[in-house]
Amino acid sequence: MKDSLLKKIFLIDGFGAILSAVLLGLVLTKLETYFGIPKPTLYFLATLPCFFAIYDFYCYFKINSSLDKFLKAIAIINLLYCCLSIALAIYHSNLITTLGWLYIILEIIIVTTIAFVELRVVKNYRQKK
Repeated sequence: MKDSLLKKIFLIDGFGAILSAVLLGLVLTKLETYFGIPKPTLYFLATLPCFFAIYDFYCYFKINSSLDKFLKAIAIINLLYCCLSIALAIYHSNLITTLGWLYIILEIIIVTTIAFVELRVVKNYRQKK
């Protein structure tokens, strides 16, 4: 497995993080009534993927060795982000609407899937190394 594949995964993860940040920080905040997630929570959750995107793009453009370690790190960070999202959703469960729960569940499914794919790629990369 080539390092170029690992670099492409950083791009995919980075653009996904930007999408999450835009949805949480711009779209859902404008539609708070429909989703029920408080704006401060949305802004907080939107800030984190901004940092993830910076990390991903930094890894893509600047890191040329030990890419597997950096990819494993972002995969774990993504899983921790999902745990935080679940915890905040539970904390605000009395406010979140069905649409809000649907968004949270879908985002967690997508981010968790990406994280497990990243971990699988790291495992395969290390086995072939």
